[in-house]
Amino acid sequence: MPKIKKNDVVKILAGRDSGKTGKVLTILPKKMKALVQGINMVKKHSRRQSNDQQQGGIVHKESPVDISNLMIICQKCSKATRIGFNKLSDGTKVRICKKCKEII
Repeated sequence: MPKIKKNDVVKILAGRDSGKTGKVLTILPKKMKALVQGINMVKKHSRRQSNDQQQGGIVHKESPVDISNLMIICQKCSKATRIGFNKLSDGTKVRICKKCKEII
């Protein structure tokens, strides 16, 4: 199970977009990949569809990035950090920042 969730802000660690940040749009847990907004953009060549009246051409879209190449950015300390887990007194499991120990 990935530690990164939808709507997290992440930093890219490897690849042509390394160093950039973006918001996670979707998680693909079986493939251990994530779609990040504006990161790993590819050009998709599409044909014109006659039944939908959809126009053909080149479409720019995001491609999945491996989760091992992502690091979450903590909102409290504004740094890229690893994620740990803690149990609260009522038994709920929460994600914590390894640097500042705050709940994410």
